[in-house]
Amino acid sequence: MKHVARKRFGQHFLADTAVIDAIVRSIDPRPGQALVEIGPGLAALTQPLLERAGRLAVIELDRDLAARLRQRQGLEVVESDVLKVDFGALAERHQSKLRVVGNLPYNISSPILFHLLPWADRVLDQHFMLQKEVVDRMAAAPGSKVYGRLSVMLQWRYDIEALFDVPPQAFDPPPQVDSAVVRMLPLPDVASLDAARFETMVAVAFSQRRKLLRHTLGKWLEEQRFDGSFDVQRRAEEVPVAEFVALAQALPPRA
Repeated sequence: MKHVARKRFGQHFLADTAVIDAIVRSIDPRPGQALVEIGPGLAALTQPLLERAGRLAVIELDRDLAARLRQRQGLEVVESDVLKVDFGALAERHQSKLRVVGNLPYNISSPILFHLLPWADRVLDQHFMLQKEVVDRMAAAPGSKVYGRLSVMLQWRYDIEALFDVPPQAFDPPPQVDSAVVRMLPLPDVASLDAARFETMVAVAFSQRRKLLRHTLGKWLEEQRFDGSFDVQRRAEEVPVAEFVALAQALPPRA
């Protein structure tokens, strides 16, 4: 029976074979690697990945699709909301760093990216199809209009490369936006810092983009009893990732 895409799951199924081939070539899966696909849907990407890798774990919330996927040999089906999945446990079970891929549901793509952050050291790489606007924000440089909280939080932990764009016509049903494929490589040497505090600091900095940082982050730094030097006569979008990281490292210990 034909599966009808469900809006509540943000389902847009990849159907263009040329795009599928391009994604698989970008991932370049090899036998024995611990591949995990988020949102396999109708298995358009799942099948070629499985053929090349020999095994694959898939995370699918839709119970009807999960039941279909269980009929395929070589698949480990995790029927769950991806935001509840422990990727550290998955890596432990596979005794290997994970290669995470997927055509992510656009309605929760940013929460998924943030959910994966704590396990970056258990990941070899990530390849995702996302809304092009989100990929632009992920890869944005300081000074760009789309450089923001997502840019800083992800570039702190990953090397991010936008690979290619994908038109709406490549999907069934077509989304109302352009899409893009992105590659994320966890950085080997990451600055040691309080991740939760760093995330709060970056969120405060970008909470009012039009204002100078002295109106937002400046007040927060005073509350943290920061007595170092940091130029708050700038807007958050002008501050490079490295400066945000250095500031987080220079904060005094929590009271």
